[in-house]
Amino acid sequence: MALPFKKDLDKYKDLDEDELLNSLSVDELKQLETALEEMDPENALLPAGLRQKNQTAKGATGTFDRERLLKYLEKEAMEYKDREDIVPFTGERKGKVFIPKQKPLEMQQENITTLDPELEEALSSATDTELCDLASILGVHTLVTSNQTYDGTGGKGGYNDVVKGEKMTPVFDEPPNPTNVEETLNKIKRNDPSLTEVNLNNIKNIPVPTLKDFAKAMEKNTHVTQFSMAATRSNDPIAVAFSSMLRENKTLRSLNLESNFITSAGMQSLIDALRDNDTLTEIKIDNQRQQLGTNVEMEIAKMLEENKSIVKFGYHFTKQGPRSRAATAITKNNDLVPPPVRAAVAQV
Repeated sequence: MALPFKKDLDKYKDLDEDELLNSLSVDELKQLETALEEMDPENALLPAGLRQKNQTAKGATGTFDRERLLKYLEKEAMEYKDREDIVPFTGERKGKVFIPKQKPLEMQQENITTLDPELEEALSSATDTELCDLASILGVHTLVTSNQTYDGTGGKGGYNDVVKGEKMTPVFDEPPNPTNVEETLNKIKRNDPSLTEVNLNNIKNIPVPTLKDFAKAMEKNTHVTQFSMAATRSNDPIAVAFSSMLRENKTLRSLNLESNFITSAGMQSLIDALRDNDTLTEIKIDNQRQQLGTNVEMEIAKMLEENKSIVKFGYHFTKQGPRSRAATAITKNNDLVPPPVRAAVAQV
């Protein structure tokens, strides 16, 4: 069954559009173009400048004078009267002024607790030790400190209301690092065999050139196996310097760069260097000042898949994909390590 509004459309099925367009005059074509533009003003196939029909066919009435136009607009603005307020401001304050209520004279007096004469006489004649025992019985013994009890029972006469403050011992999160920076740097440069572990953690005043000297000296060192510089405010230039060190050094086994200011650019240089390093077994880079991003985490996962020596990697991945790939790579590297070597690495 054909719909009613489709009955009149059947006669247009065999219509030749080309023949119809060729029979139109120039004015009729312009009218058709205008009608089509109005039917689809937001045609996505047309540029933005062509979606609105041209309405500037009217000829110019005279020459354009910019200064004259500005003066005319300024004159019109000056002559235009401002709109008056419907309700002018009168300065009247609405509401009531707050006046605090005065309490009765009887309520203002302090409540004084009175006891029986027998109790008053018993308390006045009680010793300090008896008062302390009574306080314990009443459950207020926590209000009496050990210093107060000692002063009251010392037999020096009278209960001392002035409590001597207990001396508080300061508790630090971590003890200061005792490492001598200059002496340690000189030992690394001399390739001192007695120095096998360098710990610069939490030393925040090491200059950047000194940290670069550490990286340069470690390139030729053959005795240091552990190097830790967490929380030293190291940045990208330091990371680039240690990247060059990792390409030259073949003795270092553990490197700790946690809690620093290394961004994704500096971390990328470390990742590229670790692809060429086959002696480092442990590296820690977690807790930087800003997140490294998904791209860097993917590069870390690819590096761990290519590197066969890293068995410990300290970093908290934010994405599930790189985390899974990195865990699989670390597990595979641990399986490739011989049992004696694995035990030695676990002890470290």
